[in-house]
Amino acid sequence: MNSMWTVIRFTFMNKARTKSFIVSTLIFALLITIGINLPFIIQLFSGGDKAEGPARIGLVYEQQQGLAEDLTKSMSTITPNYELVKYDTFDEATLNKDVTEGVIEGYIRFEAQEGSSFPAVIYSSEDDAISPELQSTLQAALQGPKIRAVVEGLTLTDEQINEINMPVIINAQSVSDPENGEAGNASGEGEHSDPINYVVVYVLVILFFVTLMGTGNMIASEVTTEKSSRIMEILITSVSPLSQMFGKVIGMFLLGLAQIAAFGVVVAVNLALPHNIDALSELDLNLGAVDPMLLVFGLVFYILGYFLYAVIYAAIGSIVSRTEDLGQAIMPVTMLSLAAFYVAIFSLSAPNSMLMKVSSYIPFISPTSMIVRIGLGDPPLWEILASVAVLIVSIFLLGWLSAKIYRTGVLMYGKRPSLKEIGKAMKAYKM
Repeated sequence: MNSMWTVIRFTFMNKARTKSFIVSTLIFALLITIGINLPFIIQLFSGGDKAEGPARIGLVYEQQQGLAEDLTKSMSTITPNYELVKYDTFDEATLNKDVTEGVIEGYIRFEAQEGSSFPAVIYSSEDDAISPELQSTLQAALQGPKIRAVVEGLTLTDEQINEINMPVIINAQSVSDPENGEAGNASGEGEHSDPINYVVVYVLVILFFVTLMGTGNMIASEVTTEKSSRIMEILITSVSPLSQMFGKVIGMFLLGLAQIAAFGVVVAVNLALPHNIDALSELDLNLGAVDPMLLVFGLVFYILGYFLYAVIYAAIGSIVSRTEDLGQAIMPVTMLSLAAFYVAIFSLSAPNSMLMKVSSYIPFISPTSMIVRIGLGDPPLWEILASVAVLIVSIFLLGWLSAKIYRTGVLMYGKRPSLKEIGKAMKAYKM
């Protein structure tokens, strides 16, 4: 046990001091900083346009004053990005002059349509085009007045007209407790619907993939480097192969946690900046709404998933004699980790799908699948515990197999041994 702690300490300190680890950590920290502050950076570069306030759009009131007033009220409630400038009459020369001089970006006028109770809406600008944002805003603002204009001639009460204007509300509820009706919805997926849970799940999945790829490659690379430089022959005389393998795995695990902690500090510092605090308040992200079970089980599945992949990386690194062959050797494990990442990312909108339920019991995919299901879905507790049990059993089986491969592989030089040769060597070694 003392030798294992020595390997853990040596692995952690040796890798933490390397230029590659320091540089990669700084690069990721810089990318995180840029990503968090990107909206503010963009605003700085386009600050001149923002300082001028909302875009000014002319609105002709002639012949359609009621509709123009309704549009003005609706636009002010939909978005603050546009300011409607009132023009009592349609003077085309004056309007065009104001557009050319930059007083307004364009103007809106209404023109009667034969056979229609609602007039045509015409937007004129210097480049004879309308931005998608302005078009969608105008369509939303004019939808209510258009409905009222169409039903005006019908014998409908004000309550009926208001009901027509009301958007359809979709209520979702779980079928697991049909007797409770709406009460079942209150305790079901509704508690996971907060956007902050979506953000946390997304971050956890990405962190799992990034740290797994980084630490896994470092484990395999270090074992292969020690083997190819013949240092392994010296190390194996003082430290047992099993202590070496699990010491490297645990040392890299602690290194990965330290890197995640560093990223967490970077995120916290950037989010504490005044402009980001204001942005978070506008997004209405409530950190108190984060599901605590997501954080607890997220850590559990991260640890179990790491050890599952780490022992495989160590075993593969032990059977490769040259670092040039390492990339090809670890390719199958890399594909498995990519599958786990993509299954989770592409299933964020369907956490309770059959694919996610099946993936919850596949050891190589279950860590990310269960994080998504716990954060955004509503899996029963027994499914979570069953997935944890499958992972633990898989870790023990793969750890036992990887230990035998490591024990025999570190002393096999030359070309990469075949599966048959590894099998024969493993039979000769009894654990």
